[in-house]
Amino acid sequence: MGFAILHPVTTLVYWYEFGASNIAAQSNALAFLLDRLSSAFAFEMLTMSAVYVALGAAIGLGFGIYHSRLLDERSKVRFLERELEEELPLLIARGEGEHVEFKSSMRWDRREERVNRRLQQVVVKTIAGFLNHEGGTLLIGVEDDGTVAGIEADMRTLKHANQDGFERLLMDTARDALGGDACALVHSRFHGLGGLTVCRVIVEKSVHPVYYTEGGVAHLMLRTGNSTRELDVREAQAHLQRREAGPM
Repeated sequence: MGFAILHPVTTLVYWYEFGASNIAAQSNALAFLLDRLSSAFAFEMLTMSAVYVALGAAIGLGFGIYHSRLLDERSKVRFLERELEEELPLLIARGEGEHVEFKSSMRWDRREERVNRRLQQVVVKTIAGFLNHEGGTLLIGVEDDGTVAGIEADMRTLKHANQDGFERLLMDTARDALGGDACALVHSRFHGLGGLTVCRVIVEKSVHPVYYTEGGVAHLMLRTGNSTRELDVREAQAHLQRREAGPM
């Protein structure tokens, strides 16, 4: 690129700037261009040619990095569009699976009728499992059998008893346990269904392993089938080796 494009363009600019009349050995731009390109292989011109090659390589590398990031962003957009295209009732009707999980609430224990912050950690573990697998969707406010329970009881326990307060709690809890980088892969949307509110958490696949941290101890969670579980040391090592090897 540097030698075949930048060098000729610079040469033509030089020719038009100074004019053909100032270059006695040449009669036109094409002849001048060919002569300069052929002389680029001369020993005394190798330094200049190397500069053009290095400049072209730098431009090409920069464009390659930009193109790679653009493809990644397009891939994320397609993933989110695909997830959002599916209607919520149809998603619930399909039931839980490898890429879908239901949670009736995030912090309100419906059995004990009180706030149970352990439920928040269960939600975050599910998110971690999706991050370490192929991504997925978590529906908060839906019972295991598909009955819509809503998140209204959760929101009533918050200082800001609205959707913004709920989303802030969700992201703060995820950030504390998973780290800020992982939160960039977590997206929440709210849907009204039968007069109740359901929080739809769309989780992208993480390129790097994401650890769930609790009490200073890191745990590797993984989505397997229709459940999320913690891997033991041997399983975690095998999983990380498969991730490093990539798809066969």
